[in-house]
Amino acid sequence: MARQPDNTAAAKSQSDVKNDARSGDSALIRELALLLDETNLTEIEIERAGLRVRVARNISITAAMPAGVVTAAPAAAVANAAPAAVADVAKHPGVVPSPMVGTAYWASEPGAKPFIEVGSKVSVGQTLLIIEAMKTMNQIPSTRAGTVTQILVEDGQPVEFGEPLVIIE
Repeated sequence: MARQPDNTAAAKSQSDVKNDARSGDSALIRELALLLDETNLTEIEIERAGLRVRVARNISITAAMPAGVVTAAPAAAVANAAPAAVADVAKHPGVVPSPMVGTAYWASEPGAKPFIEVGSKVSVGQTLLIIEAMKTMNQIPSTRAGTVTQILVEDGQPVEFGEPLVIIE
């Protein structure tokens, strides 16, 4: 004859399992946070036995001007103004920030004509770039009409959330 489990013993073991899981979760999160610091990653996600844990850290984003950007100022003035220009790019009223983490592409496919170039006239809603995130191509629309004065990312460059992509004036 089969024996029925004692309900109090079952309740106690479920409580112990929950407490062990919580302490194990805390240990896992601490390990992932240490791994972020050691590897200089901005985020890490792990899924184990149906439990998904994502650990991310806030970073301050600064944009460097890419090599292909043409400016009207002389080279000596640009060299002296570079630290101020980097800080000003993110605060520019015409900046289009990245809405997600991913890889930025200038065109719909390799070898295709880019969506925009410096000097292009754009309208509200026009596609500026594509950002690939989790194998999904996301079109990044223009938030304003105007002229593209700077493209701040290279084709195929990884981008972070909030990173300046394009400046439209």
